[in-house]
Amino acid sequence: MNWKKLAAAAMAVFLCAGCSGTPEQVQEHPQGGEEEKHEATTFAMDTIMMFTVYSKDGEEILIDAEQEIRRLEHLLSVTMEDSEIHELNHKAGEKEVHISEETMELLSLGKSIGKETNGCFNIAISPVVKAWGFTEEEKHVPEQEEIDRLLPLADTDDILLDKENGTAFLQKEGMAIDLGGIAKGYTADKVAELLRAEGITSGYFSLGGNLMGIGQKPDGSAWKAAVGNPLDAKDYVGMLEFSDCAVVTSGGYQRYFEEDGKRYHHIIDPATGYPAENELLAVAVVCENATRADALSTALFVMGLDDAAAFWQKHNDFEVIFITNDEVIATEGLRDSFTFEGRNNDFTFRIMERK
Repeated sequence: MNWKKLAAAAMAVFLCAGCSGTPEQVQEHPQGGEEEKHEATTFAMDTIMMFTVYSKDGEEILIDAEQEIRRLEHLLSVTMEDSEIHELNHKAGEKEVHISEETMELLSLGKSIGKETNGCFNIAISPVVKAWGFTEEEKHVPEQEEIDRLLPLADTDDILLDKENGTAFLQKEGMAIDLGGIAKGYTADKVAELLRAEGITSGYFSLGGNLMGIGQKPDGSAWKAAVGNPLDAKDYVGMLEFSDCAVVTSGGYQRYFEEDGKRYHHIIDPATGYPAENELLAVAVVCENATRADALSTALFVMGLDDAAAFWQKHNDFEVIFITNDEVIATEGLRDSFTFEGRNNDFTFRIMERK
């Protein structure tokens, strides 16, 4: 999430998606509508956000979109001292906190997806992540004793939500919520809803790498994203066409540190308190709902290939691209929209079929 690039004639956005890092490149070569093309770049939620829409009122609409992002950030940020999440964490084990409908909705979704993924997605894992230093300047491997002490604080059953009274309560002192694995997806859904309500039928945007396409390009073709090679930041393994959906990627090779010759990445397995270790390098989720795509990209990465594949087999509302050290796997719903281009990098490719 540290580098982006704008080209002049045909815009290309290089980004690291989700909590992760697979570089993606959105390519746009419209054959009409240039006079109605409007672009904007802003910084919010600790990341760069970029927008392209086609409308004669695009400039004003993009101002509305930025204001919506700022509004949600002030509800959901962990670091802003006046945010609802900051107050909720500050009052953990002490008292309930009144929260907005949006915060209640997102906390409920976070808990629900956590249960659905058997805890592989966990909005309460923040104390463990902090112990590793991924939210601090200095990163280090914590003692096992510290991990054992903190893991009980990551039980989402201890997040009590009272929808009738509009309150939330973290039952144990030391608990903390971090919505970094879902908040940008939720914001993308809200921004897309706003853009469509204001008449946008063609556009796309990237919220720190969470891609969302609205409609198609002005020439009627789909948007295209280059799915990056986790082993080479300057390379990609294929092109994905998408429209009216989100594309969110998670991987462990962008945010990491090394200690005693071993690399540790930032995606923590809630079952162990350690960075997830399996054959996956990256997972890209394609889903109409950006909130779900955001959370599932993390959960599937934590699961590992076999369990993630089994999870996909049981659900029909999303598709996935899995990347290992030597293989790229696209689920069958992407057969006609993903073009593999990684042969020169010793990757093999296959389509995962539904049973």
